[in-house]
Amino acid sequence: MKPQIKYALGLTVVTAILATLATLLALSPALAQPAAGAARRGAPAAGGGRVSAGLATGLSSLAAGLAVARVGAAAIGALAEKPELFGRLLIFIGLAEGIAIYGLIVSILILNRLA
Repeated sequence: MKPQIKYALGLTVVTAILATLATLLALSPALAQPAAGAARRGAPAAGGGRVSAGLATGLSSLAAGLAVARVGAAAIGALAEKPELFGRLLIFIGLAEGIAIYGLIVSILILNRLA
C-alpha cells in the first residue's frame, strides 16, 4: 500500500475515533440521568440512545473514510490515464461519502426520538 493511502487511512481512523469520543463526552452528563419523562412512562433511560447516536455517527464516518480512501486512490489512478472520466469518478467518491451523511441522519433521528 502506498504511504499516502496509509496516511489517509490513519488520519481518517483517528478523526472518526475522536469524533465519536467527542460526541460521547459532550453527552456524558445526560448519560447518567434518565430522560425527563422516562421514569413516568416506564421507558428505559435515554443514555443508550445517545450512545447509539454517537456510534452511528462515528462508525459511519469511519466507514466513509475507508471507502473514500479506497475509491479516491483508484479514481486518481484512473484520472491520470483518462482525464475525461472526471465526472464519473466524482460520482463514485460522492457515493462513498454519502455513508457518513446517512449515519448522521440516523443519529439525528435517534436523538429526535429521545426528546
